[in-house]
Amino acid sequence: MKLEDIQTPAYVCQERLLRKNLELLDDVQQRSGAKVILALKGFAMWSTFELVSKYLKGCTASGLHEARLAREEFAKFSLDAEVHTYSPAFKDDEIEEIAKISDHIVFNSSNQLRRYIRKVKEINPKIDVSLRVNPEVSSSPVDIYNPCGLYSRLGTTLENFDESVVAELDGLNFHALCEQNVDALEAVLESFEKNFSKYFTNLKYINFGGGHHITRKDYDVERLISVIKTFKEKYAVDVYLEPGEAVGWETGYLMATVLDTFTNKMRVAILDTSAEAHMPDTLSMPYRAAVRGAGEANEKAYTYRLGGNTCLAGDIMGDYSFTKELTVGDRIIFEDQIHYTFVKNTTFNGIKLPSLVIERENGEFEIIKEFGYETYRDRLS
Repeated sequence: MKLEDIQTPAYVCQERLLRKNLELLDDVQQRSGAKVILALKGFAMWSTFELVSKYLKGCTASGLHEARLAREEFAKFSLDAEVHTYSPAFKDDEIEEIAKISDHIVFNSSNQLRRYIRKVKEINPKIDVSLRVNPEVSSSPVDIYNPCGLYSRLGTTLENFDESVVAELDGLNFHALCEQNVDALEAVLESFEKNFSKYFTNLKYINFGGGHHITRKDYDVERLISVIKTFKEKYAVDVYLEPGEAVGWETGYLMATVLDTFTNKMRVAILDTSAEAHMPDTLSMPYRAAVRGAGEANEKAYTYRLGGNTCLAGDIMGDYSFTKELTVGDRIIFEDQIHYTFVKNTTFNGIKLPSLVIERENGEFEIIKEFGYETYRDRLS
């Protein structure tokens, strides 16, 4: 199948670029001694798990369904793959199954730990238990992605840390970053060690969470390796990293088609995709997705406002300029749309979900999944 044969909208994951990211993450593992696990909240294209499992040590899940995906679709390729499961609050009717399929369980508060620790240990005596803590330091670019912001519900602060649960702990977790470099990690570690290092005795591991933008071109990989090695030597613990965006970073694109063009004081093009439904982070972050071959507004001869095919007035990708006029049927490619996209998709307005496509390393395109009316209908009642 050729690219032009694929109906839009479609996400296209490029296997060659995914492997490149995985090789870099594995290099960090090999040279630092840390374990890198896949955060499913950022990248959960399970049709790639056979490849991903060759490099990463397991998955981190944010609840029962992600934990099942990790156990059923990732661990089948790697017998020693680890499943780490965290939730801001576990539920009574899910905790037993989570305990059965998880190797690590991460509680958000001492209340939750005390509520479930006995049951979890009875079901799975080998499970490792961790508590997520809040180091109260973060340079996250926006509040919506700042887990250490004021009044945060994510993680236990030093003020609320219950020392009576320390004997139950195998590890501590923190997550404070959002697509950031190693200098942000160093600032967080300084506060984390100051507040919580007195509880490190007898711990097996510390989980540094996600948000490490390791595969971004300007990321200081050597400095990260040094930070991890220093920490491991200082405290004699294992270290975990659980990036999501770093796995899927720049590994593919969202391809759309122009459905209509018109002028309303400026040129407008309507596409068969949606920022609201298919690229939600572009609105919530917000950020402007790069379009292949396009420039900033007014940089090239023809500037268009690219809009989605829903009734939401704000369903707009942004203003882009092109060397020639857009016409119905033209393909538009939004770069870097493989992380935090299809994991957050909606069928708002009944809009068709983009197909999932893999460009194999031999250049062939394979449609992995297509979505139709049934997908929309079955989410409703």
